[in-house]
Amino acid sequence: MIARKFIVGGLVQGVGFRFFTQRIAARHQVTGYVRNLPDGRVEALAEGAPQNIEAFKSDLAAGPTFAQVESIEEINLEQVARYPAFRIER
Repeated sequence: MIARKFIVGGLVQGVGFRFFTQRIAARHQVTGYVRNLPDGRVEALAEGAPQNIEAFKSDLAAGPTFAQVESIEEINLEQVARYPAFRIER
C-alpha cells in the first residue's frame, strides 16, 4: 500500500471534479479524500495498492467532462491507512 497527494490545477472547481474523484476512487479501490483549495486547485489524498493509485492518477488527469486539467503535482506520503473510505471534504 502507498499514499500520494495530488494537487490538480486548471478548470477544476465548479465542474463536478470532487464528485468525479470520489467515483473514480471507488472504482480503483482507493481511500482518502478530495477537497477544493482556496487558490482554485483541487487536492486529493489517495491510499491504495500502487497499480490502483496509478490508475486513479490517470483518471484524475482526464477529469470529468467540463473540467480542463492543466497540471497534476504528485507528492509521495507515508501511508497512514486512516481512511476507511474516500470522502469529499468541504
